[in-house]
Amino acid sequence: MNAEGAAADGAVTAAVLVIGDEILSGRTRDTNSGTIAARLTELGIDLLEIRVVPDDMDRIVGAVNELRARHTYLFTTGGIGPTHDDITADAIAAAFGVTIDIDERARAILSTHYARPEDLTPARLRMARIPAGADLIDNPVSKAPGFRLGNVHVMAGVPKIMEAMLEAITPTLTTGRVIVSETIDCPFGEGWIAEPLGAIQALHPDVTIGSYPRFSAAGFSTRLVVRSRDGDALARAAAAVRAMLAQVAGARGVAAPDHTDII
Repeated sequence: MNAEGAAADGAVTAAVLVIGDEILSGRTRDTNSGTIAARLTELGIDLLEIRVVPDDMDRIVGAVNELRARHTYLFTTGGIGPTHDDITADAIAAAFGVTIDIDERARAILSTHYARPEDLTPARLRMARIPAGADLIDNPVSKAPGFRLGNVHVMAGVPKIMEAMLEAITPTLTTGRVIVSETIDCPFGEGWIAEPLGAIQALHPDVTIGSYPRFSAAGFSTRLVVRSRDGDALARAAAAVRAMLAQVAGARGVAAPDHTDII
């Protein structure tokens, strides 16, 4: 696969790299990955990996180089603020083997955010340090920009800022065929349907069937999600799943489920 384009089968793939000790310690909960995943799904981009690394230069560089080579896009969040432990920009520069310094475009953007020139302190100017050759990512929330270098998009860790940056770069992304899905509620636990469900999956290679167990006062049940880029293939597989559930229901002497959600 060309890391700057689509895979040979037309799929566009992505990875998310979450950077920060606070995520790994549990002090901060990562919501950015879910936000990115949902938006990429809408765009037909397959998010295949989410990785979390600490504020460690070698680990960030290693992860960046591995993931950017493997996927069409890599999205990073965190570590581009003004403090000593915000080392993401330096790590991206190291990963690409380029220099990093105050970017005059970024300095100009930051200067509009502060009422007095002296408010743009050396610490705040750290947020204007951009690797050579990078394009800036707009930040309408707090002005300090993210940046794109190659197929790597570097965004803030603060969720509202990250979301604004993500929307800013969305029009620039290569999109794929959107995956459609159908959700079928199954009143049985996975043990009752595992074997026939596996057989259905084998007969329908153009779809993926996910099985998600649930538990309530009434006992175990399962939510089945059928996904595909091919609407006809999705319909055939979903019909097979419903027929299988009706058969299992008949064997158990209970009513067949009839609740389906199509997304």
